[in-house]
Amino acid sequence: MPLALGKDVLDKARREGYAVPSFNTNNLETTQAILETAEALRAPVFIQVSDGARKYAGLENLSNLVRDMASRVSVPVVLHLDHGADYKMVLQALRAGFTSVMIDASHHPFEENVHETKKCVEAAHAVGVSVEAELGRLQGIEDNIVVEAKDAFLTDPDEAARFVDATGIDYLAIAIGTSHGAYKGKGRPYIDHARLEQIAQKVSIPLVLHGSSGVPQWLKDKMTATGADLGDPTGIHDEDVRRSIPNGIAKINIDTDLRLAFTAGIREVVMGNPKEFDPRKILGKGREYLKQVIREKFELMGTVGRA
Repeated sequence: MPLALGKDVLDKARREGYAVPSFNTNNLETTQAILETAEALRAPVFIQVSDGARKYAGLENLSNLVRDMASRVSVPVVLHLDHGADYKMVLQALRAGFTSVMIDASHHPFEENVHETKKCVEAAHAVGVSVEAELGRLQGIEDNIVVEAKDAFLTDPDEAARFVDATGIDYLAIAIGTSHGAYKGKGRPYIDHARLEQIAQKVSIPLVLHGSSGVPQWLKDKMTATGADLGDPTGIHDEDVRRSIPNGIAKINIDTDLRLAFTAGIREVVMGNPKEFDPRKILGKGREYLKQVIREKFELMGTVGRA
């Protein structure tokens, strides 16, 4: 079936009280794992392409891959540009057939963020594509985005309402304590649920959580067993994810957990069988672990059976 529009998928999710995971892809195996699991569970899904993925595999190559593979599944699939850096990148994604784009001008002052976002909204809406923007800044590292703790700030509820009204966006990414990459702090990350409740009362469109990987213990154990040196990363607790969904969170971005799963599978084969050189067997194990993580996310977010 043809790709779905982001707004259609997320409006339904917010209205019915579940969230849709948005998984980053960089290659064939990750895309297969996402789509095969979504189809098996009858779950709608976002597949997103970051700037790093664009540089690694090519924007049009990934678009062609996702659109072709999605045409053979029967669940709603949205192809999303993750953290579009500027108007030019948004236009490239529109030309490449994306059905959802993000313009991230959150590093600019409020009025400039509004100006840049509104320009992208006008272009995307002209061709029927949905738009995500961000207000507030998440700490951490993701591809070309590096935000130090001193530069991170949480989303102001009143500003969020003004931003949505001024730009006409379809969904809003907010900062309430999640972080890009594997969280390096001690203990469980603090999520400001009271702030989220205030935002949800003032903003009726779907809300988005970035930096929401959980870094599950089973993955850390598999990485450690093969000699990986991860330090002691901590992700976002499942309870915080569940609690956020009734307060308007309809799209939840997952990248780090996928990287860990794919790498864990590859390391397990390579380290456990030094004579193995068949990339299908090496990458296939990574794909197997990807499917396990993806299934867990669909179940956590209440997406199963929502297609």
